[in-house]
Amino acid sequence: MSVEDVFPPRRVRSVPRRDRPVMAAGRIERGRIRRGDLVEIVGPNAGLTAVVADIEHSHVSVAEAGADMNVGVLLPGAASAALTLERGQVLATPGSISALVGFTADIDVLSEEHGGTEIRSGDRLQFHIRSATVLGTVSLPEGTDVIRPLHRVEAVVTLEQAVALEEGQSFAFRCHGRATGSGAVTRLAH
Repeated sequence: MSVEDVFPPRRVRSVPRRDRPVMAAGRIERGRIRRGDLVEIVGPNAGLTAVVADIEHSHVSVAEAGADMNVGVLLPGAASAALTLERGQVLATPGSISALVGFTADIDVLSEEHGGTEIRSGDRLQFHIRSATVLGTVSLPEGTDVIRPLHRVEAVVTLEQAVALEEGQSFAFRCHGRATGSGAVTRLAH
């Protein structure tokens, strides 16, 4: 599940501030999640585990939830200094996905009318991967100086922050604040 928002739960009021539970909201990409499941928090500033205390779907507590459902997952004690949740992280079965900074991807640049612009090796772009937004640098293949609008190339991307990545993962990117193109991860750099 990609964490899209993090907030204190509506129903918990009397818990001391340091140990207050946190509700992580997002959409379940695949599989199921149940109360009592151990989840790993993957992504920037993460790598810890927590036990699911409750799951909310449409403001109703449910025992489990499955793929394509938008849910809130209550993680007890997650607000403490040891466990910080933030947008862009992923809740997953421990060990099932890794946070990485490098990958190879097929990159498509939009047409000029839709914001596409030339991309050069070394350009610093803003990548949108799931709900994470992170800066990264593009390295084009040898012999390729520039990617022009409406072109596709396989490039190496190095992110400035680790995010949860999988082969086949789609993403979008921006250059100078404008939507410029999209891509899909073809290989992970471990």
